[in-house]
Amino acid sequence: MELVQSKPPVSRRTRWSWYFYDFGNSAYAAVVLLAVYSAYFKNSVVGGAEGTRLWGISIGIAAVVVALISPVLGSIADFSKAKKKFLFVFTAIAIVFTALLFFVQKGDILMGMVFFILAEIGYRGAQVFYDALLVDVSTPETIGSVSGKGWAIGSAGGVLALLIVLIPIQLIGGTEIVRVSFLITAVFYAISSIPTYLWVKQVSEPEKLPSGETTIGHAFKNLASTFRDIRQYKEFIKFMIAFLIFNDGVMMTLDYAAIIGSTLFGITQMQLIIFVIIVQITSVAGAYLFGIISDKISCKDSLIISLIAMSVTVAMLYFIKTTFLFYVVGAAAGFFLSGVQAVSRTFVSQLAPASKTTEFYGFLTVAGRTSTFIGPLVFGTISFRMHNFYVNRGFDSLMAEQQGMLWAVGSIILFLLVGLVVLLWVKRIRPNQRAVEI
Repeated sequence: MELVQSKPPVSRRTRWSWYFYDFGNSAYAAVVLLAVYSAYFKNSVVGGAEGTRLWGISIGIAAVVVALISPVLGSIADFSKAKKKFLFVFTAIAIVFTALLFFVQKGDILMGMVFFILAEIGYRGAQVFYDALLVDVSTPETIGSVSGKGWAIGSAGGVLALLIVLIPIQLIGGTEIVRVSFLITAVFYAISSIPTYLWVKQVSEPEKLPSGETTIGHAFKNLASTFRDIRQYKEFIKFMIAFLIFNDGVMMTLDYAAIIGSTLFGITQMQLIIFVIIVQITSVAGAYLFGIISDKISCKDSLIISLIAMSVTVAMLYFIKTTFLFYVVGAAAGFFLSGVQAVSRTFVSQLAPASKTTEFYGFLTVAGRTSTFIGPLVFGTISFRMHNFYVNRGFDSLMAEQQGMLWAVGSIILFLLVGLVVLLWVKRIRPNQRAVEI
């Protein structure tokens, strides 16, 4: 174990500027991923079980691209100290292609997939550099609570964005106003990201390039060295394996929440937005509480609690029959799911060596994007194939689709529980320490 030296306190304005980026990008997560575009693409652009399958493929393609580029970008950012520059580039990509979703209409399947994939690449790629700035806006003693507050404030941003788009969708109705909501989301994201660029500063100064080397060449050299040396960071490897597994369940829950609701319970677009607002509100409380638990006890204990509770919550989908109870389950899922995500981010900062923080967040993103690919692909494939299985046995299309969806829900629970078992092997790290095994 190696104690991390304390550093000067971070200003309140700096932290709030960092929080506000999460406030903005959560609008994308809430509107595009959760409440509006996922259901719009599945039901209006494509339709039926095929829409569920193509949604999973779209998410998977974006995930593979981000998984391939994130470690290299993380290495470049660590060396050049260009976290904010890369954050700006990927944020711009996310904002532009979120706005372009406005042009996707019924039957525009390829356009709908391509624009979403590019927006998703921007959103996920930017997250690498945003997460890496966590160590610049916190101290070892406060990193858990700062991470949790960032997630909580981000959830609040998602709620506000959904309320903004809910009103015109309710008053006007129709698919055109649904498409306008993507323009609103892009503007919301752009405005909220401005404070981060103005007031969040990186602590370390850029290093000088060794003679005869380029920035990209040096980044690949450092990355190759990290791959060779990573076997020395045993706790990080064990956590990455656990994360790779349980994050599949997390991403499946997030990416298919709206589709599960519309398929199993027949809830409308307006009801989906209300559902996600409820989830986002409980996420605020969950991220805040589990951030405190990780600071007071340990990240490992916080994750164990949240994973067990989330598994039980998802299992309740087999027993509930009404929209109201679906709202209740969603509220509980949001509470525990935000704890898993926020604490995982904090845990990496404790397991990574101080000089390679961004690179290790890149590895977290590789694991996360692999999960984003595998989980939704598994969910979509199971749902689609079981739908066909029941259709071939005389079930009507809707009933077959619902039965296929329930089979896919079971895979969420399996990923969460297997990931939990692997997590039990990771060493417990005290809040003010960093585990570096060499």
